[in-house]
Amino acid sequence: MEIGHVALLARLKLTDDDKTLFQSQVNSIIAYIDTLNELETTDVEPTAHVLPLRNVFREDDPRPSLPREKALQNTPEKDGRFYRVPKIIE
Repeated sequence: MEIGHVALLARLKLTDDDKTLFQSQVNSIIAYIDTLNELETTDVEPTAHVLPLRNVFREDDPRPSLPREKALQNTPEKDGRFYRVPKIIE
């Protein structure tokens, strides 16, 4: 893998020292993956997660929302009942 090409695609400016360091690190990662590929996995069932997890989200329990006054109490600027934020569209 050519680090310079990846840096160009990611719009990163890397020094030659950075490229050398990252190339070394990527080579180490690829070598480790090659080591993992040597493992015998024919009897291992494919999984997305090693633990038998199901949906771990809480139940959707509707309840009253935060009162507007409490929600606005710490805002640096407000306009009546609304947050006031800087304009970002030109």
